[in-house]
Amino acid sequence: MENCIFCRIIRGEIPSAKVYEDEHVVAFKDINPATPVHVLVVPKTHISSLEGLNGENIENVVHIHRAIKKVAEITGINKDGYRVIVNCGEGAGQTVFHLHYHVLGGTKLNEKII
Repeated sequence: MENCIFCRIIRGEIPSAKVYEDEHVVAFKDINPATPVHVLVVPKTHISSLEGLNGENIENVVHIHRAIKKVAEITGINKDGYRVIVNCGEGAGQTVFHLHYHVLGGTKLNEKII
């Protein structure tokens, strides 16, 4: 997607504070962090949301989850715990329609999600 902000970050057109990158995903700090550690993990393949997953692109989920584990290790939040959130659709708060996972940590999180 030409104008997708995450696609533009992936292509290097918009700067980001990268935490991790491989051939399948890129992970970068959220510009409006909700916690001390707030990293977005994004597949390099444009997929609009979880609803856009299909037999041809489902393998991206494995790469994303591997990257989430690496991000947790790199940022040190793997020791005390972290939360992973995926918003799916406008009604769930998704504002960028490129599949992305929020990795949150660096502080004690409440057991309630909202």
